[in-house]
Amino acid sequence: MEFQQYCLTKKDHLQLNILKGKTLVVKYGGSIMDNVLAQDAFIEDLLLLTKLGIHIVIVHGGGPEISKWLSKTGIESRFINGLRVTDSDTMEIVEMVLSGNVNKKLSSNISRKGLNTLGISGKDSNLIQVEKKYLYEKDQKIDIGFVGEITSINHEILLKLIENSIIPVISPIGADVEGHSYNINADSAAAYISGSLNAEKLLIMTDIDGVYTDIKDPSTLLPSITVDEIKRYTENGIITGGMLPKLECCINALVQGTHSVHLIDGTKKHSLLSELLNAGGTKIILGSEENLCQENL
Repeated sequence: MEFQQYCLTKKDHLQLNILKGKTLVVKYGGSIMDNVLAQDAFIEDLLLLTKLGIHIVIVHGGGPEISKWLSKTGIESRFINGLRVTDSDTMEIVEMVLSGNVNKKLSSNISRKGLNTLGISGKDSNLIQVEKKYLYEKDQKIDIGFVGEITSINHEILLKLIENSIIPVISPIGADVEGHSYNINADSAAAYISGSLNAEKLLIMTDIDGVYTDIKDPSTLLPSITVDEIKRYTENGIITGGMLPKLECCINALVQGTHSVHLIDGTKKHSLLSELLNAGGTKIILGSEENLCQENL
């Protein structure tokens, strides 16, 4: 398949060539999977980037699909601080949807366009090992069921796939030392995988442009946000709900070795390529903008 939908200038090619041989980890949000036009453009972006020698690792979500199947089986979807409460019945549905329906559909769609992909679960080859995660509120320990806290990533298996020009497409299901399955926040899985690979970029594709100080006002989109600003906006109630764990994952990715982290709107056509060329969305950084310029991140 020829890449014909996005015209690149000589400057664009030079800019992308800087990423040759580097690894990009892409978190592909479940909320954008039904957008056929955006997904086709995303795959076209993958075709171009891999042709230029840029390595891609994909970690996908699947929240809306999970909620749909839970509803079909009469199980209520419950969330605490943006994380799905996962009892044993819910876990069975989650694993079926993520490692089966969603994973295979996405990897198949990419493969059909000419790219080598391998859809895998975080349980395969002990890729994502976890322990049970608890939440804490006002010194109270909250049990949210089969939700995993990542303890290690078997990045060697990913490196072998990358070396053989295969794009890993990973479902965020992990296992503990006894082999029990756990649901993992997909942003968290992407962050840990990105950090373990010392990825050049982690790009979290969701259904909004990035972080706003007022979600109702498009002009308040932040081109970048620091850890201190995240803390302040959280304390002031500006950042709430599902954005809280998302930004926590972004910070973890940077701390663990990812060079650069971005939140972008995956519902827009060619949003992946557009971010790499035009720096769209919101960039999450550890320090000040001055430090960012000095470090040339």
